Amino acid sequence: MDALRTLFRILNKYFMVPAFKSGFGPFMGNPFSGYIMVLKTVGHKSGLTRYAPVNYAIHDGSIYCLSGMGKIAHWYKNLSANSQIEVILPSGTVSGEAFTITDADERLNMMRQILKNSGFASFMAGINAFTISDEGLLEKGEEMVVIRIEPNGIFASAVDPGGKLWLWLTIAFIVVLVFLLI
Repeated sequence: MDALRTLFRILNKYFMVPAFKSGFGPFMGNPFSGYIMVLKTVGHKSGLTRYAPVNYAIHDGSIYCLSGMGKIAHWYKNLSANSQIEVILPSGTVSGEAFTITDADERLNMMRQILKNSGFASFMAGINAFTISDEGLLEKGEEMVVIRIEPNGIFASAVDPGGKLWLWLTIAFIVVLVFLLI
């Protein structure tokens, strides 16, 4: 399990976060790999900006995510110290306030939906969110924490004016053009 966590940490730091910051978020999510957003938190000890890719669900105007590692996850500790957060969704960036869900029904329903949206990740954790009973999900997800983010503002994303997606699209266009001319 430690090797898997290390692999995800490397993929997140050197692939997922740069991809989202560069505007490639819309190309990252699908039912197999899961639907992913990036949390932008402030380190609870360092005060530095930290990024954490997580699976998510949107319901009734709020964004939900899940800390599969429970309260020991670094990004969850950051949210606990400072609930103001920015979220880089595939479609743009929003700011909001994060709340840990304590209502049992809301927690169960959103845990199931996030796990359904997580693609292969939930299956790797031994959970089939489509068929597991409520009791089984509560048992397997006992340590998991569900977070609701209530948006309160929007930010420009990589595809908006001032963003950098145009640069990558221009480079890709030039590469394709050169390839076709050769």
